[in-house]
Amino acid sequence: MLFKLIGGIGLFLLGMIMLTDGLKAFAGDALRRALIRFTGTPLKAFGSGALVTAMVQSSSATTVTVIGFVSAGLLTFPQAVGVVFGASLGTTATGWIVSVLGLKVSLGFYALPLVGIGALLKLLARGRWKSLGLALAGFGLIFVGIETLQEGMESLSGIFNLSKLSTGGIGGYLLAMLIGIVMTVIMQSSSAAVATTLTALHTGAVNFEQAASLVIGAAIGTTVTGALAAIGGSVPAKRTALAHVVFNLATGLIAILLLPLLLWSIRLGQEHLGLDAGATSLAAFHTLFIGMGVALFLPFVDRFSAWIIKLLPDKGPVLTQHLDDTLLSVPAVALEATRRALSETACEMFEILGDTLKTPPSFADEHRIGQVRQSLDDIQRFFAKIPSVNADVPLSQSRVAQMHAIDHLMRLKSRLRTSSSKVHHSPANEKLQPVMTLVRNILDLGQSGLRGNAAADWLAEVEKSATTLAEMRRDKRSEVLQQTAGGDWDPAVALEILDSIRWFDRVGYHSWRICNYLSVDGKKNVALPELETDSGE
Repeated sequence: MLFKLIGGIGLFLLGMIMLTDGLKAFAGDALRRALIRFTGTPLKAFGSGALVTAMVQSSSATTVTVIGFVSAGLLTFPQAVGVVFGASLGTTATGWIVSVLGLKVSLGFYALPLVGIGALLKLLARGRWKSLGLALAGFGLIFVGIETLQEGMESLSGIFNLSKLSTGGIGGYLLAMLIGIVMTVIMQSSSAAVATTLTALHTGAVNFEQAASLVIGAAIGTTVTGALAAIGGSVPAKRTALAHVVFNLATGLIAILLLPLLLWSIRLGQEHLGLDAGATSLAAFHTLFIGMGVALFLPFVDRFSAWIIKLLPDKGPVLTQHLDDTLLSVPAVALEATRRALSETACEMFEILGDTLKTPPSFADEHRIGQVRQSLDDIQRFFAKIPSVNADVPLSQSRVAQMHAIDHLMRLKSRLRTSSSKVHHSPANEKLQPVMTLVRNILDLGQSGLRGNAAADWLAEVEKSATTLAEMRRDKRSEVLQQTAGGDWDPAVALEILDSIRWFDRVGYHSWRICNYLSVDGKKNVALPELETDSGE
């Protein structure tokens, strides 16, 4: 009996892991793109979380993935909260699969060929089909595990029958809930705990009220995985884990307090909707109380997110808040984190330069320049730790693009200290106004574009302004030299003008190239040649 119980749980867990890993690998980047694409509003984020979790059969996998996305800045925190709500509801699909298919029909024997076919695909197929084979074998193992678990539970019910214990009152409910939490923490899977509970109910080892409390405990216990994943992570990652814990804990406690009412609703479903008593009713109960929690929390997701943010405020440098070492295991996400950190650093640099054009640098600007320098150092250290991605052409191109961006950011950083403040009191200020206007346009467009607030053709506008600026530098240089030779300008003033024009040109050029390499389509522009300049830069 003990061997069958442990083996059944182990087979079920192994099947879940294989199914989750296989589907994630087979889908490739599609699941990540879909999860990010369809999370614009809390409702869309909720739908994405529920669908992805139902597909990969693991709320923990979805939650841990979302924590990584929030750490990298791919999702905002309110979007992540919506996905977490959806993941909690999506995981109830496991209960329906087990109750409708796994217990009513003895699929363990018929699933064995699926395990064999999947194993052969994993060994003999190529590319993504190997991952599909892993998923098929995992799906088959789930039902083999359920059948083995069912056989063990039938023996257990004759020796140790929880259904005979007193279940009356809140104390009995809380005890069963605590057992469900412990089961989930030990198994590290709420799906496995729910499957075990469904099997126990089916064999009569527990009664329905106890099974309902166990399922509530499983929903609370599953938050442990996400909490562990957030340890040592960034503040956004910790916020996401906390939101998951608060939502599931609050939903579980509300369900325990309203358990008599929820059980009455299930009985109504059995009488009037033809809902089968037993495991199917328990699956319906699981979906019902999680759905109740979603209905209570989803309309207030923004307020809930703001409350979590207040509990865990931002700490450390804002520019590099998404550089989390836990992302290094997924190079694609880590590279996206560095791209966003570089974009934020570039925007801060553009803003400092824009302010410099209005007023001379101040002590506050010196502090901001120090933050930019520290940010670039941190980004380079993190970037160096990202594993090689030579086999993945798009990721390799993205890495090269970021190297170009870092190079131009370092060059532009040197321009922060050689400021153009002298032009504010220069007799040539009027002559430099057209040049200054072009630079301001580049800096403003760069900030808006990198933050996603500009028109679709913003990058082309930046390039046009930078090209015009280079032409003006050449024309102005020749003009100033001729006027100085004719006695119109003092040589010292002329050199000051030429130096300022060169400063503006370099700022415009490096800003354009930074935008080119850090824009969403920047990886397509890696092959663009670097322009030769008269300053050797």
